[in-house]
Amino acid sequence: MIIDTYKHQGLRKKLIEVLKNKGIKSLTVLSAIGKIPRHIFFENAFIDHAYQDKAFPIGEGQTISQPYTVAVQTELLDIKKGDKVLEIGTGSGYQASILAEVGANLYSIERIRALGTLAKKQLKTLGYTSIKFFIQDGSKGLDKFAPFDKIIVTAGAPVVPTDLIKQLSINGVLVIPIGNNKTQQMIRYTKISEKKITKENFGNFSFVPLIGDNGWKA
Repeated sequence: MIIDTYKHQGLRKKLIEVLKNKGIKSLTVLSAIGKIPRHIFFENAFIDHAYQDKAFPIGEGQTISQPYTVAVQTELLDIKKGDKVLEIGTGSGYQASILAEVGANLYSIERIRALGTLAKKQLKTLGYTSIKFFIQDGSKGLDKFAPFDKIIVTAGAPVVPTDLIKQLSINGVLVIPIGNNKTQQMIRYTKISEKKITKENFGNFSFVPLIGDNGWKA
């Protein structure tokens, strides 16, 4: 259960209206965004930026994703309560908080230890104590705990990592931005069978690069 101080509720309501106007339809996703105090993922000096619909630097060359991007990826996953979900790129922890709020049984990987440690602390402060955290190369997925019902990648990859497709359950869904190191296409893959994968394209986005053996080189 989220610990909400009621601060900035008005700003969260305005943000929800912005997301609705941009086409976000899932009431579950909008409700989660309305509950999560995004400002706790910001340093105090930058709290004014917390409820603007934009990405923002969080250090280590990474960003907290734009709320619209978080909403799009979460909506495309269509998480059902209890779904086993793998998140590649914990980052600030904001996307993880939304996934947990909509009912995911969440496993989250972060490559950069300082970010992963801080995100874990922030999420526990919010009451999300059942998330499993890992510090390692996310481009390889998490074979030890596969298969997953849903996988979300929060960094841009040059190609879809085959390890992630392998780690999906049958009828599982992978949402991942694919492209160059500046702009990517948001792609949803659905694993119909071991030999049949469907692919849907949801337009242009911009992410930091996915670094790892199955992504961009550091």
